[in-house]
Amino acid sequence: LKAMVSGGAPLNFDVGIFFSALGLRLLQGYGQTEAAPVISCNPSSKIKLDTVGLPLAHVEVQLADDGEILVRGPLLMTGYWGQPKITNETLRGGWLHTGDIGAIDADGYITITDRKKDIIVLSGGDNISPQRVEGILCLEPEIEQAIVIGDKRKHLVGILVPSEDFLKEWLKTNDGAAELEQTQNDLRRRDAISDAVHRANKSLSVIEQIRRFALAEQPFTVDNEMLTPTMKNRRHKIIEHYGETIETLY
Repeated sequence: LKAMVSGGAPLNFDVGIFFSALGLRLLQGYGQTEAAPVISCNPSSKIKLDTVGLPLAHVEVQLADDGEILVRGPLLMTGYWGQPKITNETLRGGWLHTGDIGAIDADGYITITDRKKDIIVLSGGDNISPQRVEGILCLEPEIEQAIVIGDKRKHLVGILVPSEDFLKEWLKTNDGAAELEQTQNDLRRRDAISDAVHRANKSLSVIEQIRRFALAEQPFTVDNEMLTPTMKNRRHKIIEHYGETIETLY
């Protein structure tokens, strides 16, 4: 086995370190269907685990003024079938506007930070990448899933899904307090989640920190339409479902 390629969702840095420690080359890459589909990948000879690597041969990548990743090259589609309006919005001047926000380092390695449409703009004008904040929250063992909200607000709040392992352990150490699904509003459990949020906040800037949170009534899944088939949060669906709860957090 010479190498493994990771794509479709950001690679957790700790997972990358784990595979590297095992002597396995894990190459994170980046692509879109509109680009047939691979745009960049880490070379096996010089891996940067926290990036999606270098553009492939004959592929040009640059950043727009707002940080959006633009791609040009022979791999691009000619357009969306029967949808000229969307085609003209996506392909402009020979460049594919990917809808992804990112950065390019001095060596040409690309980092993806978020989807352009998902960027949260606080009422004070600060731009925040929700995927970064959610990823840091989910590094805590007590938190399985998270979504943060705060567009046009003064600060961020979150809807959190506790991890099943944490819930099972919590029940063991709390006299088997209740069935798993009956522990939702237990204050002691909420305190444990609060501690996890507090730890995560230490890794975040002041504007990225979660001020308040609520616990989700159920995990985010494909079946309840809160996850895409590729296991990404359907932000609009989750925000719509928890709209009233979110309002109580402000």
